[in-house]
Amino acid sequence: MQNKGAIRLVAILLGIACLYQLSFTFVTRHVENKAAEYGAGDPAKEQHYIDSVRNQPVYSLGFISFTYKECKDKELNLGLDLRGGMNVMLEISVEDVVKALANNSKDPIFNQAIVQAREAQKTSTEDFVGLFAKAYANLSGNAPLALVFNTPDLKEQINPTSTNEEVVKVLRAQAESAIENSYNVLSKRIDRFGVTQPNIQRLKNSGRVLVELPGVKEPERVRKLLQGTANLEFWATYDNSAIHPMFMQADRAVKEYLDLGGETAVTAEGTLPEAVAETAGTPDAAPAEEVKKEENDLFAQLDTLGTSSADKEAFAKEYPLRSKLTFNDDPRSGQVFGGPVVGRAAFTDTSAVNKYLALPQVKAILPRDLRLMWGVKPIEIDNDAVAGSKDAVFELYAIKVPSNGMAPLDGGAVTNAHEEYSEHGADARVSMSMNSVGTKQWARLTADNVGSSIAIVLDGYVYSAPTVQNAIEGGQSSITGRFTIQEARDLANVLKSGKLPAPARIVQDTVVGPSLGQESINSGMSSLILAVCLVLLYMALYYNKGGLIANVALICNLFFLFGVLAS
Repeated sequence: MQNKGAIRLVAILLGIACLYQLSFTFVTRHVENKAAEYGAGDPAKEQHYIDSVRNQPVYSLGFISFTYKECKDKELNLGLDLRGGMNVMLEISVEDVVKALANNSKDPIFNQAIVQAREAQKTSTEDFVGLFAKAYANLSGNAPLALVFNTPDLKEQINPTSTNEEVVKVLRAQAESAIENSYNVLSKRIDRFGVTQPNIQRLKNSGRVLVELPGVKEPERVRKLLQGTANLEFWATYDNSAIHPMFMQADRAVKEYLDLGGETAVTAEGTLPEAVAETAGTPDAAPAEEVKKEENDLFAQLDTLGTSSADKEAFAKEYPLRSKLTFNDDPRSGQVFGGPVVGRAAFTDTSAVNKYLALPQVKAILPRDLRLMWGVKPIEIDNDAVAGSKDAVFELYAIKVPSNGMAPLDGGAVTNAHEEYSEHGADARVSMSMNSVGTKQWARLTADNVGSSIAIVLDGYVYSAPTVQNAIEGGQSSITGRFTIQEARDLANVLKSGKLPAPARIVQDTVVGPSLGQESINSGMSSLILAVCLVLLYMALYYNKGGLIANVALICNLFFLFGVLAS
């Protein structure tokens, strides 16, 4: 046979490629089996083990290493029918977007057109905006839509002389933007939910989003998470240098709490034991020299700290908060860094940090108007213990809360936001414009925080915290921060997400139990093994040597098939 060598080479290369793709599945299964052994039936301990190795190298090919998270992304994915989980179909309400663009007009013709469009959409494939425009034209005798939509938020796009076609074009663009923003918000929420290999896709030419969450065990929590309205806020921040000494005191307070048995003596209701609760008064601020002595003790210990687990345990016992939350300073030089970030923690340590910072004796040390919020995205830093590896950590921001407890400015003030390239350099920036009310509030907020940062918060997570260079008047702002164009686009979408109320409503959801999925796996494997064995036996007995060759070809074909599926 001609070109036999080329065919053999292609087969070998394909086999190596399939083996490479399938190897990630074997690695993740091995790690998960070790997690199951460690957990010994306790799901919390099992998840803790998985979280602890999520960003650690677990698979090395010599010239390249992969973390557990990277292996998990590359493994052979099992669908809901095999793993169990939840399938949700959400619909973004374009009707609510149209109402909001008209400032919830009370015009009876407008509201009747909304009702007619809603009814027509049940049997039509046309989009809601088009159906609404037709209904309004029929009811009003072709009255101009600009009379309804010439609102302050749309004044730059719609004026009294705009034609109906121009208004419909603007409405469609706004509805499309609202759907895209809602999709982005849903994606972020699902990422934070911690589901492995979620599938979220927007169905084209509709306001619907399909979400598949394999392995989910809390369907009610998922429903609340997905249907919540996005809450965009702008907050002033504290500078880390101003509150850093208080965190040193807080670390000492946590140590005292743990020394009194607080870690194990918290009651089922979450209250502190009596001995600890007595110390939860409002203490006087520690003298500067006492804080300085505490820092010197820390520096001395860091200089002698080894890498053994015993050394780390001793350090964690002496400085429990700092061992979980790396303060934003250089303890060896004593330099305290400025900015709104007070520290960084690994994902697995965030719950412990939250618990420590919620202690009454810690709250008594920190300012009453301080609220701590985590960044939405992890940042990667070098792992000093493992050369060439990186740790993913989350930043903790210090938010300054006004006396009324409300954000100084919310997303309703934003009329538009878009990404663009900076005038100097290749970095991108985000341009933002606000309505008349927001312009005044934004000018006041920026004037009061020149030289400080303002945090942009969505759903309680900080997306960005740009530094104010000078007071911003006129409602036009530029946010810079060495963004890539994709990062700038994401931030622009976040800013626009608070602009219009476009709630996502669940129109259909299905929960598949893991036991059903396991039954499918077991029955599928049993039938596959039985069928393959019968075919191999029949081929070998009936065709002798030719059958053996065909059996080898069949096994190779199955191997290639699974390898391609894994890729």
